[in-house]
Amino acid sequence: MPPKPLEPTASRQQAGKYLTFILQNESYGLEVLKVREIIRATTITAVPQMPAHVRGVINLRGKIIPVMDLRLKFGFAEAASTEQTCIIVVQVKRPDEKVMQMGMVVDGVEEVANLAGTDIEEAPNFGGQIATDYIIGMAKIKGVIATLLDIDGVIGAETLKELKIPAACDHPAAIETL
Repeated sequence: MPPKPLEPTASRQQAGKYLTFILQNESYGLEVLKVREIIRATTITAVPQMPAHVRGVINLRGKIIPVMDLRLKFGFAEAASTEQTCIIVVQVKRPDEKVMQMGMVVDGVEEVANLAGTDIEEAPNFGGQIATDYIIGMAKIKGVIATLLDIDGVIGAETLKELKIPAACDHPAAIETL
C-alpha cells in the first residue's frame, strides 16, 4: 500500500513571492500578487473625519486612491518621511467583495523574496487579547525574521467602511476635486 501524501501545512500553502518592507526597523512582507505598484512618497490630500491612520487620498494617473499610514495603523509613533519612504499600492477586497486599490505608507521597501514553505512558520500565540488574524506567518529571510501580513486583514473591512471613498474612487468627477 503506497504511503499517504502529506497534508499541506499552513506554511506550505503560504509559500510564494513576498514583497518585504520596513516599518520601525522591522521587516514585514506581503504577497506580491496583492501589490500593484510602488511609488515615491507624494502629496496626500487630507479627507476630513477619517481615522488617524488614514492619511487621505492621492491622484494616481487619474484614479483616486485612499492612503493609510501603516505605522499609525500598527500603533507605532509617527515618523518624518525620508528618501526611502514610499507608498505601496495594493489591491484589497471591499466589504461588498469588489476589489479596490489602496496605498500604504511604509518606511522603505527591501526586496521580493521567494519563500519556500520551510521558510515560514505559523504566527506565535500572543494570548487571547491580542489579534493576530492578519498575520500569515513568520518568515526567515537571510537571517532576519519578517512578519508576513494578510493585507485584507490588516486594512480590514471596518477601515474600508469608514473611508466611504470607494464610490467616489470609481467616479471621474471625484478627480476634479483634487
